[in-house]
Amino acid sequence: MTIQFGTDGWRAVISDTFTFGNLRLVAQAIADAVNSPDWLDEGHPDHDPHLMVVGHDTRFLSDRFASEVARVLAANGIKVHLAHADAPTPAISYAVTHLRAAGAVMVTASHNAPRYNGIKIKAAYGGGALPAQCRRVEVYLNDNETRARGPNLMDFDQAVEAGMITRFNPFQPYAEHVHSIIDMERIASFPERLHVVADAMYGSGRSYLKSLLGGTGLEVMEIRGEMNPGFGGVHPEPIMKYLGATASAIANGRGDVGLITDGDGDRIGAMDGRGQFIDPHRIMSLCLRYLVEKKKQSGAVVKTVSTTHMLNRQAELYALPLHETPVGFNHISDLMRSECVLIGGEESGGISIQGHIPESDGVLMGLLLLEVMAAYGTSLHELVENLLRDFGPVEYTRHDLRLAHPVEKKDLVRRLQRRAPDKIGHLSVKDLQTTDGVKYLLENDSWLLIRPSGTEPLLRVYAEGRNEADVEALLDYGREVAQSA
Repeated sequence: MTIQFGTDGWRAVISDTFTFGNLRLVAQAIADAVNSPDWLDEGHPDHDPHLMVVGHDTRFLSDRFASEVARVLAANGIKVHLAHADAPTPAISYAVTHLRAAGAVMVTASHNAPRYNGIKIKAAYGGGALPAQCRRVEVYLNDNETRARGPNLMDFDQAVEAGMITRFNPFQPYAEHVHSIIDMERIASFPERLHVVADAMYGSGRSYLKSLLGGTGLEVMEIRGEMNPGFGGVHPEPIMKYLGATASAIANGRGDVGLITDGDGDRIGAMDGRGQFIDPHRIMSLCLRYLVEKKKQSGAVVKTVSTTHMLNRQAELYALPLHETPVGFNHISDLMRSECVLIGGEESGGISIQGHIPESDGVLMGLLLLEVMAAYGTSLHELVENLLRDFGPVEYTRHDLRLAHPVEKKDLVRRLQRRAPDKIGHLSVKDLQTTDGVKYLLENDSWLLIRPSGTEPLLRVYAEGRNEADVEALLDYGREVAQSA
C-alpha cells in the first residue's frame, strides 16, 4: 500500500497516488476507525461519536474529493457536516468543538505545491488526530486491502435527503470564537486609518481576514483571494520567495502591513510597510512580549527545536516555563491539551495561543499581530527593531540540502554525536541535544540544527546566530555534513 500517514496526515500527487479510488479507501479506513471503540476519549463525553466535520481548501478537485469523503462516511452510518465552500483548516477544526463532533477530515495539502492534495484528520478536541488514531486508520487501510474490502458508498443526494450529510458554513461560530480572544476594539483604536494587505495566496483563508476586520475602520485590501487551484504557479507558503505580490502591493502604497496565510490558512507570515518580510520567529516573539507585558497573561512557552532562541531569552526574563519539542505542531498540541500554554509555535508559521483550540491558526495570529501594533501604537518595522534591540541581535537561516540517497535519522544522529566538534567555525560548542536530529548549542546563544527529512533525501540545516558571519559559519558545517552523508 503506497498510502502512508505522516505527522500531518496523507499527501500525494493528484492523479498519481491521490486519486478518487485511493481517497475512498482512506475515507473507509477513517470511517472504520471512527466507528471503532475508544475513538472518542473520556474527555469528550458530550461529543457525538457518529458525527464528523468535512472541509476542503481551494486545490484542484478539493470540493469533489470532500464530497466523496462525506459519501463514504455517510454510508458507514456517520453523519457529516460538510462545509458549503472552501474554508481554512482552523475554522474546520473549531467546528469540531462547536458541533461536538468526533473529529474532522480536511482535504488539503496545506502549503505544498499545487500538484499535491492531501488529508488531515482532526480529533474531538479540534487539533490534529493523535498518532495512535492515525495508526488505527492505517491498520484498517491495510486490513481492508488484505481482505479486498472496498469502500461503502451512498449516493450524495440521497445522503442529503436522509439527513446524513448537512451543508454548513463554519465562518460565523469561528468568527465569534476569534472575537472572544482578539481585542477588536483595540485594533479599531488606531489613531490613523491603517491599510492592511491581506494576502490569501489563493488559499482557503481568502475572505476570512477581511471579513473578521469588518467594522474596525481599517482599510483592508485582499490580494490573491480569487479561486486559482494552481496558486498562480507558486507554492502557497508564506515565505519571502513567494511573496512578490505582497511586496508589490506594499511598494505601490496599498498597505502599511501585509498579513499572509498559506494554502489552508493555518500558517502566518507578515511584511512591514517597508516591504521587509517578518518571519514567524519574530511574530511569535512580538506576540509573546505583548501577551505578557500588555495583557498580563502567563503560561508556558512551547517551541520546536528549529525555532528562535529569542523565545528562550524572553521566557527566562518573564519567568515562564519553556518547552522545546520535536518539529511538528502535533507536539505543541499535546502540551496545549495537558497544561496552560501561553503561546506555542514553530518556525514554519504554525502558531496558537492561550484560549484557542490546540491548532495552528494563521488567521488568528494575523489579527493578534494587528492587536500588538495597535497596543504599542507603532509600526511593525519599529516593533521588530525594538524586539531585536532587547532580545537580539539575531540572524536565522534554513537550508534544505539535497542528498544522494535518504539517510536514517538514528544513524546520522549517532554518527554526529560521535564526531561532535569542540568548535564550529570560530564558535565553541557548549552542548549537544538530540530531541529531533542533532542540535549544537554554541557560545553567544548561537545554535545549529541538522535533521534529515523523513520523506525525502534532504538534510535540513537550521542556523541562528548573532550576525550573518556566525550563521554562515554554521551553515558551512552543515554543508560538510551533507557532503559526508
